[in-house]
Amino acid sequence: MSKKKRVLISIGLWVLAFFLTMVIALYQKMTGPTWSIMDKETIKGKEISYRFLRSFTAFKELPVAISVSDPSVTAFLNYKRYKVNEEWKKVEMKQRDKNQDKDSGGHGHGHGHGSGSGNGLFAKIPGQPAAGKVEYSVRVVINGESFLLNKSKSIVARFKGEVPTVFLIIHVIFMFFSILFALRTGMEALRKQGNYGWLVGWTLGLTFIGGMILGPIVQQYAFGDLWTGFPFGFDLTDNKVLIAVIFWVLAFFLKKKNKWSVVLAAAVMIIVYLIPHSVLGSELDYQTGKMKNKYSMMIQKTTVMSRIR
Repeated sequence: MSKKKRVLISIGLWVLAFFLTMVIALYQKMTGPTWSIMDKETIKGKEISYRFLRSFTAFKELPVAISVSDPSVTAFLNYKRYKVNEEWKKVEMKQRDKNQDKDSGGHGHGHGHGSGSGNGLFAKIPGQPAAGKVEYSVRVVINGESFLLNKSKSIVARFKGEVPTVFLIIHVIFMFFSILFALRTGMEALRKQGNYGWLVGWTLGLTFIGGMILGPIVQQYAFGDLWTGFPFGFDLTDNKVLIAVIFWVLAFFLKKKNKWSVVLAAAVMIIVYLIPHSVLGSELDYQTGKMKNKYSMMIQKTTVMSRIR
C-alpha cells in the first residue's frame, strides 16, 4: 500500500472517530442530569411552554417558570425532598418579573421555553445541600380544571457545588479526547498491520488524567468528595472510569502480544460512555445525613438540617 493511500485511510478513520465521538458526546449530554426538560403543550386551547431544570447550585433557590398564552391560566408548584416521607408543599406561581426570568433562563439548555412572550408564572424551591435532590411538578388550572404538565410526570433536580470553569472545561476536553482516541485506537487495531501502539499510550494517558485526576477534582467541588467509587463506595460514574482505565492498562502491556486486548479496551470504553452520566451518582440521604453512594462519608447533620428547609 502506498504512503499516500495509508495517509488517506488514516485521515478517513480520524474523521469517522470524530463523528462517532460527537454522537456519543451529544448522547452523554442529553441523558445526563444537567439536561433540562423543555417542552410546549396545548391544553384546552391554551399554549403552555416550559423548561424545568434538573440541576442547580447548592443552597440556592431553584427557579421554576412557565409561559402561558392566556393570563387567565393559573399554576401551582408542588415539591418535596426526594425519597423523603414528607408532605408535598404547594405554592401558587406568581407573575414573573424580568430578573426572575433571567434567573430561570440562565441555566439548562435551549431558549424560549418558559421565558418567552405571554403570561410568565414563576416560583422557587428552597435550596438544598450538595447532592441533595428535590422532586417537583407543576399543575395548571384552566377554566376550573387542573392539569399536570410534563406528561403528568414529576421532575427530579439535584443540587451541586459550584465547580471552577477552568477545571470543568479541562475535564470535559480530556474526556472528549479520551473517547476520540479510544475509538481511533480500536479502529487501528482492527486493521491488518495497524500501527496502534502509540495510540494506546495516548488513550490511557487521556483517560487517566481526565477521569482519575480531573474527574475527582470536579467531584470534590461539586459534592465534597474526591472519590466515591471502589473501594470507598459504589458511585457508577467513578467505577466505570476505573474499569475503563484498568482495561487500557492491560491493553498497554499486552498490545504487542495480543491486539484483541486493545479492541476489548476500546469496546469497554464505548460501553462506559453509553451509560448515562451520573447514574447511581452522588445522592444525599436526608434521613441519615450520609451520601447514599459512599460507605462511610458523613455530612454534618446540623449543617444539613439547618440549611435545607
